[in-house]
Amino acid sequence: MWVFTETGFVSAVRKVDSPSKITARSRDRQSLEVLAELSETEILETPFADYGYRVLVSDDIYKVWLTTTVDMLDYDNFKNRVADSRGHAFHDALSNVWTEMLAVAD
Repeated sequence: MWVFTETGFVSAVRKVDSPSKITARSRDRQSLEVLAELSETEILETPFADYGYRVLVSDDIYKVWLTTTVDMLDYDNFKNRVADSRGHAFHDALSNVWTEMLAVAD
């Protein structure tokens, strides 16, 4: 599952070696800081992996993080919010994803 929020980009998977946890991964540390704080878990650095940072959390913690993210939604333009919260480089990368997804729209 890919999740883009105003604080970053997270890829969530369930790894075979830790099936009772969700492995939330990101390419930058900042994207996982809120989730790590909520779960009282350290962010693990994995410099040789596709995603350089990860945190293992319970399903319940991940659900709370998602719900909290929804509860905090108070903007009418996501890309503009991301430009404010993460800067223009992150905004530009997000816009590239938006453009690619537009190409597959029905």
